[in-house]
Amino acid sequence: MDSVDLDKEKKYNKWIVILSVIIPVAVAALFGINLRDLGFDVPSLTFLPPIYATINGITAIFLVTAFIAIKKKKLVLHENLMTTAIWSSVIFLLLYIAYHMTSDSTKFGGEGVIKYIYYFILISHILLSIVIIPFVLITYVRAITNNIERHKKIARITFPLWLYVAITGVVVYLMISPYYAQ
Repeated sequence: MDSVDLDKEKKYNKWIVILSVIIPVAVAALFGINLRDLGFDVPSLTFLPPIYATINGITAIFLVTAFIAIKKKKLVLHENLMTTAIWSSVIFLLLYIAYHMTSDSTKFGGEGVIKYIYYFILISHILLSIVIIPFVLITYVRAITNNIERHKKIARITFPLWLYVAITGVVVYLMISPYYAQ
């Protein structure tokens, strides 16, 4: 059995801190920039929301399947599914940024109770999508450095949070999709 590589984990931890700060700050900064408003001749990427919503849904499927795989002690399958879930989240994020940098924001048009439900889901989704970044990275690093006991402990927190973010990403899209400009 391989031993825990604490030195390697410490090196990764520096990157986790950097990425956990840079990613949300960059997304927030880029979210407010529309390349067309700055004079760039770029197409509006209005076709992207259903694609990145689907990627969120696929991420949720990877997460649940990986959970089932680890419960069945299929370690390699679990590792491959979790790595794929991370990459699908990265692709989602890139498409999300591309959309918001080339397209006007869509306002939710629902009224009454549904509006409050939408904003609750949206705000919790956004806040947890920020929180989940270090959790995912720490969980992954603990696995690849063979710190399995600590990996299991944080994975119990990471899994439901990440699954919530992936599922609510789809829900937010479904709720706002009727209001996208045609």
